Amino acid sequence: MSETVQNPLDQPQSDAALAFAAERREDIRTFVRTHPDYYIAQFDRIGENANFTPTANLMAGLFGPIWFGARGLWSWALPFLILETLAFVQIARGLFGDLAADAFVRIASIEGTLELRRKQLAAAIEASSEKVAVYQRTVDSLEAAIGDIRAEAVALSEQGATIALLGLGLLLVTKAVQLTVANWALEARFSDWVSDRSMRSGLPVSQILFSAAFVVAIITAAMLHYSLPGRFGFLSDFPTDPEYRLSSIAGVEAFFAFCVANGDVVFDFITYGIRLILDALELIFVKTPWIVIAAIIVVLTWLTAGIRTAVWSGAFLSYMGLLGFWEKAMTTLALLGTAACLSIAIGIPLGMFCARRRRFYAFIQPIMDFMQTMPAFVFMIPVIAFFGTGKPAAVVTTMIFGGTPVVRLTVLGLRGVPDSVREAAISFGANKWYLLTRVDLPLASPSIRAGINQTIMLSLAMVVVASLIGAKGLGEDVLEALQYANVGQGILAGFAILFCAMILDRIVQGQRK
Repeated sequence: MSETVQNPLDQPQSDAALAFAAERREDIRTFVRTHPDYYIAQFDRIGENANFTPTANLMAGLFGPIWFGARGLWSWALPFLILETLAFVQIARGLFGDLAADAFVRIASIEGTLELRRKQLAAAIEASSEKVAVYQRTVDSLEAAIGDIRAEAVALSEQGATIALLGLGLLLVTKAVQLTVANWALEARFSDWVSDRSMRSGLPVSQILFSAAFVVAIITAAMLHYSLPGRFGFLSDFPTDPEYRLSSIAGVEAFFAFCVANGDVVFDFITYGIRLILDALELIFVKTPWIVIAAIIVVLTWLTAGIRTAVWSGAFLSYMGLLGFWEKAMTTLALLGTAACLSIAIGIPLGMFCARRRRFYAFIQPIMDFMQTMPAFVFMIPVIAFFGTGKPAAVVTTMIFGGTPVVRLTVLGLRGVPDSVREAAISFGANKWYLLTRVDLPLASPSIRAGINQTIMLSLAMVVVASLIGAKGLGEDVLEALQYANVGQGILAGFAILFCAMILDRIVQGQRK
């Protein structure tokens, strides 16, 4: 019979277990630097139980976010800082705050209006005007409102003790939680530190000072702002100068004026290239008989996504044709196709280049963040300045908004290829071209297809926005419906855009069953 092999670490008195315990104690001493014996005992308690083990850390309870920040536990320090700030604000408001300040500001505003109405009433009485009754009711109403606000102010002033007690309760609860979870959180950081010794450890004086200054500044600013509203204007209004904005505007305008004046050849070349592709696609989609285009789309959908999806595609195309959206839908597809083709043609090679060059990808990543997050109406301004209005400008705008997913997902897919697979291919003599075409791209193809799909979908989402700068198609109908509040037209055109998106999505992502 075979004997069961036991782990030496499971035997507390074995040499291996004793050596491991001694090494762990030395690691804890190195990690905490201060009060090592205390932390050794607490970490041992925590390590004996897989579940949360409450312990008491008096320093963490007293100093709260300062302790957590100094220990590098900022994911804990910031939530506790928010809670303590809220507690101190409530305490300060209850003890020293001017709770009725807002009420008195409202009273002062109403009193100015009341004084004016009283003068008007006196003048009306003197002139025996018919508006005496009206002015009298207005004065009475304003006086009643002032009385109500004064009563509200008195009630607010009497709530100071209650607010302070609530703040004190919140502070005590927060301190209790900090006291309880501190060692547990620090032990988790210690476990991470054991695996990665580059993490900050100990309790450096610089970190203590920074954490203390940060916490005190945040709490003090919040207390002064909320307890004494209006007393410290710099806490409410950011110190600025209108000249900064004016000079920045002038600089931006000068830059774009320079680009327009000196880059006309480049912009004309880009416009010519876009029009070349756009005219070709419009010739295919718009000028070709509808039955040919419809048949090709249905067959293509059948080949890529199956017979059921092909039937639905035929139904969607029938919807667009019967309601008179066919020509505009084809124009939209030509515009979308131009933007998507250019985005994909640029994006996939760029993603392939960035996948193995992290520094270059780190350089262009903020540019792509700008392209995706900047509102379309903002980057439309320079596009119109460079390309004017019309379809080429609409294509460029669509490319800016929808061109980034294919780059990002191409990079993601290529970086997700297992290194072991690439090493095996290289060991069997694969050159760079073979490695790219036969290993990297096939394995990354699901991610790349997803990027193509997202680029097409985002490009289609710009149909309505592109119509604002002269693009034709279904977006024009939606824009017209918005201008004239034509609900029916807008909804029907919106469904046509949706059906175009669904057909393209199934063609790109679908797999025949």
